Amino acid sequence: QQGGGIGYDFSTLRPKGMRVRGGGGIASGPVSFMRIWDNMCDTLLSTGNRRGAMMATLRCDHPDIEAFIDVKRDPTALRYFNLSVQITDEFMRAAHADEPWPLMFPANQTGAQTAQGQDRQILRRWSNTDSPIPCRVLRVVGARDLWNRIMRATYDYAEPGVLFVDQINRANNLWYREHITATNPCGEVPLPPYGACNLGSINLTQFVSKPFSVDARLDLERIERTVRTATRMLDNVIELSRFPLPEQLALAKDARRVGLGITGLADALIMLGMRYGDESSYPLLSELMACICHTAYRTSIELAKEKGVFPSFEKQPYLQGSFIQSLPDDIQSGIARCGLRNSHLIALAPAGTISLLANNVSSGLEPVFDFQHTRKVLDINEGSQVFSLEDYAWRLWRAIRGNQKLPESFVTAHDLSPQAHLRLQAVLQPYVDNAISKTINVPEGIAFADFQSLYEQAYTMGLKGCTTFRPNPVSGSILNTWEPKGARCCPV
Repeated sequence: QQGGGIGYDFSTLRPKGMRVRGGGGIASGPVSFMRIWDNMCDTLLSTGNRRGAMMATLRCDHPDIEAFIDVKRDPTALRYFNLSVQITDEFMRAAHADEPWPLMFPANQTGAQTAQGQDRQILRRWSNTDSPIPCRVLRVVGARDLWNRIMRATYDYAEPGVLFVDQINRANNLWYREHITATNPCGEVPLPPYGACNLGSINLTQFVSKPFSVDARLDLERIERTVRTATRMLDNVIELSRFPLPEQLALAKDARRVGLGITGLADALIMLGMRYGDESSYPLLSELMACICHTAYRTSIELAKEKGVFPSFEKQPYLQGSFIQSLPDDIQSGIARCGLRNSHLIALAPAGTISLLANNVSSGLEPVFDFQHTRKVLDINEGSQVFSLEDYAWRLWRAIRGNQKLPESFVTAHDLSPQAHLRLQAVLQPYVDNAISKTINVPEGIAFADFQSLYEQAYTMGLKGCTTFRPNPVSGSILNTWEPKGARCCPV
């Protein structure tokens, strides 16, 4: 109702057909409840407020996982949901080895006793604690078959994405007190129950000196100064925000999570004469993200001196976190001496709306979709309008160089291989303590044989999740190539 995005883990709902203990009824399954949430979001949209968005996740061993994977084959189903499967390390190992994969659900004590001899009893962590609970196996499928079903679905209609939940929890700075199973709708902030996003992005195009020249450079000193200010501003946002629920306020102040990121990356690379996805840009990108990450952490240490640490800070386990141990020695020793103001500091969001407002710079870390394109925008009456847009770097080139031939750095999403997307994301991941929102855009004509390994490659690269988009008849497309006829001209 506030116009924000919500993430839900539906894994705790009984699978379809399971008898409800005590009530005598039969469970209708998680997907049926998702339809209720979807209708609710649609109803709230009719009030004229900003469109809400939702993320639904389901465990890869839930008995209804196949229905969850296939639900969006219907183009009218769950219009306000993004879907992601919670993928575990164990499942990836089983899929790689082509082993049987049990689909299960927690069994109550009576059920666990009566099921002996009929269903194999095993222990799985189905709660947000470290204590495993007994589960009853309802069916067994092939792990590789289930993995291929996920890949076929995302090839056909761009859903579901995947969350590598074991990697998410291993790298969580608050690993000692949280077990995370969901994210915000675009995936850049894995959150515990009642967690809230607090995001900001640095427009990199404004830090390129002498664009399109042999002397073009990225001004890291100015970026560092901006990061120091931005970190303090995001910390202040926690105090200034009006949270819809008291539980959200309590958790926000307990951990003081923030997510500082970037936008305009692709345009900045073009202005620097670098081709998006080319290995020659990786050293600069690593230096850039190290500058942002380490400056934000050093600023948060200074804030802890001035205003105090975040309340749930526990020095010993926090310093044992895998991400914290990857930071420079001076930051680790600073945390040990003074603590930290914010549990998390870096998140790379899609930044779509703010990038439009910033003269249509390329959004987040995505490549330029096209230098001229049209965008369909919903209006207040649930209709839509089509706007014609021009990319910021392309307009700047014309202003400086006129109609000269575009250099090779002017690359669009259509020119890139899926692996170029993944490799660039993997270069940035080591400096991101929350997560990265990234869509691997692939051409409509890509063969399924070339597509089906993308999520597996993302897992091997150590990413926390992955989403792809291939234009298709089911989900359509928000952005389209240049069609000036009938499109309104956008002044940006």
